[in-house]
Amino acid sequence: MTGNSTELENAYFDSIRELKEGEIVEGQIVAVTPREVIVDVGYKSEGIIFREEFVGVKDLEKLDKIEVFVENVEDEEGKVILSYRKAQEVKGWSQLVNEFKEGDLVEGVVSRKVKGGFMVNVFGVEGFLPQSLSTFKGSEFNVVGEKFYFQILKLSKTKSNFIVSRKDAIRLEKEMARKTLWESLKIGEVRKGKVKSVTNFGAFVDLGGVDGLLHIADMSWKKVSHPSEVVAVGDEIQVMILSYDQEKGKISLGLKQMMPDPWLDIDKKYNLNSVIKGKVVNIQNYGVFLELEKGIEGLVHISEISWSKKFLNLNELFAIGDIIEAKIIGIDVESRKISLSIKQIEKDPWDEIESMVTIDSQIQGKIVGFGEGCAYVELDNGLEGIIYNEDISWTKRVLRAQEMLKRSHTYEVKVLGLDRTNRRVIVGIKQLIADPWNDILEKYPLGTVIDGEVVKVTNFGVFVKIEEELEGLVFAGEMEKATMDSLKPRDTIKAKIIKIDPASAKIGLSTKIDEQDQTDS
Repeated sequence: MTGNSTELENAYFDSIRELKEGEIVEGQIVAVTPREVIVDVGYKSEGIIFREEFVGVKDLEKLDKIEVFVENVEDEEGKVILSYRKAQEVKGWSQLVNEFKEGDLVEGVVSRKVKGGFMVNVFGVEGFLPQSLSTFKGSEFNVVGEKFYFQILKLSKTKSNFIVSRKDAIRLEKEMARKTLWESLKIGEVRKGKVKSVTNFGAFVDLGGVDGLLHIADMSWKKVSHPSEVVAVGDEIQVMILSYDQEKGKISLGLKQMMPDPWLDIDKKYNLNSVIKGKVVNIQNYGVFLELEKGIEGLVHISEISWSKKFLNLNELFAIGDIIEAKIIGIDVESRKISLSIKQIEKDPWDEIESMVTIDSQIQGKIVGFGEGCAYVELDNGLEGIIYNEDISWTKRVLRAQEMLKRSHTYEVKVLGLDRTNRRVIVGIKQLIADPWNDILEKYPLGTVIDGEVVKVTNFGVFVKIEEELEGLVFAGEMEKATMDSLKPRDTIKAKIIKIDPASAKIGLSTKIDEQDQTDS
């Protein structure tokens, strides 16, 4: 009996686990009370852990085994003092120092607000997050219990503490996201982006930490005058990766590539010399753009607007949105250009010009412009006319047509001839009246002294009005310098006619008059 008792006693003591303070052991939950959790760790007495250490642990009553930290093998009452929290901290600290180093990102939960910042729980261990590195503003307490990534700034293995930064973690997260994005880019793939800014040449799109350029030429198959016609800041759009260069940090994006190219088989859809309808979408001083369909535009050059009118104000003739007919006169697939003509829908009036214009007939014409030695006229039959300077006046030498004629004024003119090469009707104004030079020669023989009105004083002489529409020139050598310097317009002077040249419409005068001249006159 004594032997059996000794054996049982030895067996009992052999079954008792040897515990050491500071170690982590596995225990079985025996009971859960409102204040305590009783745990059997295989020692001669059960251990006690305060219930408050299990805050945040779900379904505590259903747990069977847990790891605990041995704080005291036997207190004054002979109980084993255990800690669940410290076991978690020791394990967490071990994981933290063994798996992470300063500079690494680690996930943690903001556990509480403290003076100067926050405490962050990482693997059951609390580290300090300074307020200046938190990025948490406004309602700071709202972040307690929230999970974030933090960068480990300082990790002290000897003192068992660490400092983290949310601010630096955000920067690292962005860098990692950019790196991941660059590594995952593929030409031709479609990605979602957000328009950050719009410039004259395109728009910059944020693809998730990396910006790409959506050039104006890749926004639409149709002509775009400014990127703001297509996108705006804040727009979320789907774009295609056209090319990228990680070393230079450049990504080219495309929006129009998301749609089929309307220029494919364009020459099969539109035929030369066919007449189509288009909508006016752009008016320039050189022509009008017509939209034939989405992404397809054609240009009616100003020279293809009218057979006869050269000087046109296209903004007076057309308005944005107008639907007009035009003839296709050219298709350049490589340059993506379609040339159109409005005038070629109608018959060329110069094919039957003789039936429209009669030489020596009188017609009205409006001055629409001036050229070197001429004025351009829009005739009332729609044709373009030209008046050369020498056909404006019989008696005045015209150097600039605009000195005699006014733009937009209508004049009676006489048809003199046809310029088929330049498609113009040659007209004149002086031919409406008879050539007056025979009468002038008879009325003003050489040597005649006249009283004339000064019209203009130049450095080479003085122009004098003899009568309406008739002027003469006193050359500087035919007048005393003092007299010439004293003259001004509208002064009256006596002068003698010394030369008449009807071919050049010139009358030469002189103020050198003797008594015999005055007696003869």
